[in-house]
Amino acid sequence: MTRRKTPAIGILAFFVVAFSMGAYFTFAAVQGDYGLFRRAEIQAESANLQTELDRLEAQVTRMENLTHRLSDDYLDLDLLDQQARDVLGLLRSDEIVIR
Repeated sequence: MTRRKTPAIGILAFFVVAFSMGAYFTFAAVQGDYGLFRRAEIQAESANLQTELDRLEAQVTRMENLTHRLSDDYLDLDLLDQQARDVLGLLRSDEIVIR
């Protein structure tokens, strides 16, 4: 009996399948739904949303302050005068309007 020197098809198929699976899992780890690129996108989006949240919280704080200053418990006359000028277009009798 003589032995063949060519590799068996089973061994070749095993290495092809193993290489294919390794390539697939590497691609999925980088490009997939839970991969590295998606994680970077999520972190960038999170930073943008945090900045937007901080801006909105500052705006809400400002509006709460203005509301408190115009409430019945605490009335800021300067703010009331400014709002009357801006919203209603009122003027004092000693003022001159230049257009």
